Amino acid sequence: MIVSLPHAPEGVHGRVVVPGSKSETNRALVMAALGDGPSHISGALASRDSALMIDALRALGVGVDDLGGGRLIVTPGPVTGGATIDCGLAGTVMRFVPPLALLADGPVRFVGDPHASERPMAGLLDGLRQLGAGVDADRLPFTVTPPEQLRGGDVTIDSSASSQFVSGLLLVGARLPGGLTVRHAGDTLPSRPHIAMTTTMLADRGVRARELDERTWRVDEGPVRALDSQVEPDLTNASVFLAAAAVAGGRVSVPGWPATTTQPGALFLDVARRMGCEVETADGVVTLGRGEALRGIDVDLHAASELTPVVAALAAVAEGGTTIRGVGHIRGHETDRIAALATELTRAGIAVEERPDGLRITGGTPSPSVFETYADHRMVHFAALLGLVAAGSSVTDMECVSKTMPDFPDLWSALA
Repeated sequence: MIVSLPHAPEGVHGRVVVPGSKSETNRALVMAALGDGPSHISGALASRDSALMIDALRALGVGVDDLGGGRLIVTPGPVTGGATIDCGLAGTVMRFVPPLALLADGPVRFVGDPHASERPMAGLLDGLRQLGAGVDADRLPFTVTPPEQLRGGDVTIDSSASSQFVSGLLLVGARLPGGLTVRHAGDTLPSRPHIAMTTTMLADRGVRARELDERTWRVDEGPVRALDSQVEPDLTNASVFLAAAAVAGGRVSVPGWPATTTQPGALFLDVARRMGCEVETADGVVTLGRGEALRGIDVDLHAASELTPVVAALAAVAEGGTTIRGVGHIRGHETDRIAALATELTRAGIAVEERPDGLRITGGTPSPSVFETYADHRMVHFAALLGLVAAGSSVTDMECVSKTMPDFPDLWSALA
């Protein structure tokens, strides 16, 4: 259904409380499921991706009680086989849950949305085979049959398509006899901060997890301590609201910004400053204003590729050209985001060159458009930003934002 987007000719001014991080929420759920006792999670994101993770864990025999208000109690139990897990289009579910099947007492089937079969999985599934599991395909749908004898050891995989392959294996490593060493054999490794998030959160739960070198990670065997934890706001989602002030003018504040974080979304503040925005931080509140004018930059987003749609929207209205590089792997995200962004920028009358690892965008004045969203929540964010300055714009599918932020339409309308 086509949904109109807000227009903000006089700029945007407001304060937005952003829901919890999807990346932290789903990691915390998996670690709690492997813990040595019940864990209480506060600030958990309520979204389709987190709901799919909760349903997956329950299907494997884990108790998850939703107390409301982002509060969850997770009670571990023996991992049971025989389940069919719906991964939807959630990368964290399709890459973090299959390693749990190593611990199951029988085969586990994994299915997903129609486009889920297009998302890369081979590196992770190769790692499970090296650990003795049977896996009957290289993409969704597939079945994981646990090994006759559980073992750890050394695994070498190609994680060029997603750092989640490494994180998924590390999450289960402490439960494997002898622990687990994961080596990356590919040319590049995207989103390294997300691996640091995994090892940091494991360490918080008493697991000895560390990076041995830039291609190797080690998790020792041992208990995963139950932990009551607080999930940080999702800084990638926060960047969309802050970017509204950069695109349309005005000032937007986001409270609860952590002083230190492993979330790659925090890198948006540096990108915004380079493009001419004024960024202030005080008492955990980040405030962004546009400054005199946006300017194009050359930026490598390899470590924070999920920011690409937001930065592309800023580039569309900036003075001069912007080159976004190092994000070739996002062709395997919910959609081919590079091709999708190039198509939608062209639709809006913005000059763009699609490159193998990114985009070259020449800023201008976006034209009103009916933006396609490709069942991709980040493409809605991109379109919403351009809609602020292109009166009469709309999107073909607003509902896909439920993947990580179901409240986005209401929060966006209130701001704009």
